[in-house]
Amino acid sequence: MGAVSSFRDLKVWRLGVEISLAVYRVTTNFPDHERFGLTAQLRRAAVSIPSNVAEGNARESTKDYLRHLSIASGSLAEIETQLLIATELGFIDTGDYDDLISLCEEESRMLRSLQHALRKRLP
Repeated sequence: MGAVSSFRDLKVWRLGVEISLAVYRVTTNFPDHERFGLTAQLRRAAVSIPSNVAEGNARESTKDYLRHLSIASGSLAEIETQLLIATELGFIDTGDYDDLISLCEEESRMLRSLQHALRKRLP
């Protein structure tokens, strides 16, 4: 693994940004009455993932970093739940759902891997 000089160097952060953009794209087609419901919830949770990876990386303590990665993982689970609900309501087609879930699963693996590596640093 190469040196990380910034959160921008992290694949887990870049994938989080990709998920956020995909969520924004898919929610543009949601009904207007969902603007303050699922649309807002999904977007907020999606943006939370790369934001928490970036903030955690900027922290000086490994424990703080792990806490922020845990928040990112929680937001990811929130997104997966909300995507399923949106699909069941007919707001997302199954192809888009499958693509987004695949990205989420990859992000989840990366977050767990990073958390595992960081825990090894703790005394």
